[in-house]
Amino acid sequence: MNRIDLTGRRAVVTGGARGIGLATAERMIESGASVILWDVDGDAIEAAVGKLGPQASGSVVELTDETSVGAAAVAALAGGNVDILVNNAGITGGNGKTWELDPAIWRKTIEVNLVGPYLTARALVPAMAEAGYGRIVNVASIAGKEGNPNASHYSASKAGLIGLTKSLGKELAGSGVLVNCITPAAARTAIFDQMSQEHIDFMLSKIPLARFVEPAEVAAMIVWLSSEDCSFSTGAVFDISGGRAVY
Repeated sequence: MNRIDLTGRRAVVTGGARGIGLATAERMIESGASVILWDVDGDAIEAAVGKLGPQASGSVVELTDETSVGAAAVAALAGGNVDILVNNAGITGGNGKTWELDPAIWRKTIEVNLVGPYLTARALVPAMAEAGYGRIVNVASIAGKEGNPNASHYSASKAGLIGLTKSLGKELAGSGVLVNCITPAAARTAIFDQMSQEHIDFMLSKIPLARFVEPAEVAAMIVWLSSEDCSFSTGAVFDISGGRAVY
């Protein structure tokens, strides 16, 4: 495994207690960073921090609540600069035709997947800009490019996250803070529990490499985008879809 240098950097990873978030935290710690996990599940945070060791800590955060996010940001910044923000937390909201989806589920999916990253950026960007350095990586989805059938709420939320990435990247250009996003194909994580088997089979059928991406593979891309080696990309979209993306 190549070691990407994050020596001395401090990172916040949302949804960091499991799946891609946990894999990212592991890779960051191996690269020399310390990581703060923001997750809604306190028990999962405790288990993850126990696994990751002394370079990890965690806070229970409701990412759709600006008060909760703001308090977590104040606590994180009290320990020093936050150099990296990975907006990984997300939900699928289940599957169904657009006109059959419950409006509450539609709104909740947008709140978690799009409003949450806005609130975390709002809370942490000013300190990054003042420090003159930062890396923000938003975990979008290939669904945000293509629009998956029976997942309009999820697809729309991830398309919105791509747009947020582009806008924020332009706003911060010249500040030393770079903002990029990734568009992975599906990874077999606990999020599959929110999907129908029919939808899972559909997603697999669309991937030319004929397998789901591994969380560690996504983590490797995130960690590079979080490093100083990523120095001339901002507002960009990085594909990791096994050949599914056509642009």
